[in-house]
Order: sequence, then structure tokens, then C-alpha cells
Amino acid sequence: DKMDRLRQGLKRAKMPRSEKLKMLEDLVAATHFTNDEVVALQTMFNSMQTGDKMDRLRFRELLHDHFNLTDDLLLDRIFKQFAVLNEATITVSEFVKGLSIFLRGSQDELVEFVFGVYSLHGEEEISREEMFRLLKSCIVKPQSEEDRDEGIKDLVDLLMKKMDKDGNGRLSLEDYKLSVQEDSLLLEALGPCLPDKKGSKGFLLAAEAMPRV
Repeated sequence: DKMDRLRQGLKRAKMPRSEKLKMLEDLVAATHFTNDEVVALQTMFNSMQTGDKMDRLRFRELLHDHFNLTDDLLLDRIFKQFAVLNEATITVSEFVKGLSIFLRGSQDELVEFVFGVYSLHGEEEISREEMFRLLKSCIVKPQSEEDRDEGIKDLVDLLMKKMDKDGNGRLSLEDYKLSVQEDSLLLEALGPCLPDKKGSKGFLLAAEAMPRV
């Protein structure tokens, strides 16, 4: 039952009032959220599990249910952008800070976030192989696998020609920033990993509507 889970989560998440206020103050200062929005997101976090950390499965459910993000590879990579301290779980602070960029990030913040999602091995450049794998993961299969692979290779060539500013055959963060400055549509060039405005607004409204137990 959702209410029981919420009560258990809040019970386990209890901490001294001074610590709660300090965490709230720090999160408001570090994010694009108001005081009330941070509290609402903390409540949502606590309602989704009985402990003080969220696992990959719960996080994926949240992205799927609220933002209709369904690609397994990208969902895992988004999770890793939130999970700073531990690759297996995220804390409430990581949840709120990650959502601050995910929902309201500046262009520079979003470029860095998206680049981190697309850099499958956590390196400072994205290779042609990574671009191919990402596009293959999110492009609908045509009648022929061979046709799809050829089409993806052509798309990789096109994107590399447009975005590889220093011509070294790989995409750096600087390449990505310059490309998005020229054409904002290139932000999610390698697959959907951000919410639209309607989804962002709806998510925050859902969080704010949750009962404060």
C-alpha cells in the first residue's frame, strides 16, 4: 500500500530537526527549487521506498511513469548521472540535486548532464562506436537489421561532421557545447534523455500534491 510505504519511508528518514533544516537549506541553495518544492521532492523520495536510498529499479519506474522514458540503456545512464556516491543507489540529496538539472537546468548544465549520459564509459570524449550503440538502442527497428545499421552509420557520419568541431573523430564536451549553442535541437541528438516542459511541470505538481504524513 502506497500510504504504508510513505509512512515507513518517512519514519526511517527521520533525523534531528536541526539536521533536516540544514539539509533543506543546503538543497535550496544548491538547486533551482524553492523551499516548498524541495520538501515536496523529499516527500516523494521517501514515499517510493522504505529505506533512505532509492535503487535503480524504483528510479527507472519513476522516469517511465512520469516522463515516458523507456530506453533501457539511456535509463541506466541517467541513473548514473544522479548516483554520485554509489553506483547502486541514490540518496535524497542526489535525487533533488539531479532533478534540479533534469527539470530546470541551464543550457550548460543540461549539456554536461546529457554528455554524461551519452559517454557510456564515463570518458571525456564520445566515440563513433558509442554514438552507433546509442542510436541503435533508440531507433525503431525497420524491416531489415542491415538497413538499420547502414542508416545509423550514415547518421553518425552526419552528426560527426556537424558536431566534431576539432576534427579528431570523437565528440568532446567542448564540441558538444559549441554544437548546442549553434543548434539547440542537437542537445538530445543521440537519444531522448530529458523531459519536456509539460512533463517537468506535471512531475512537480504530482510531488507537491503528495500528502505530508
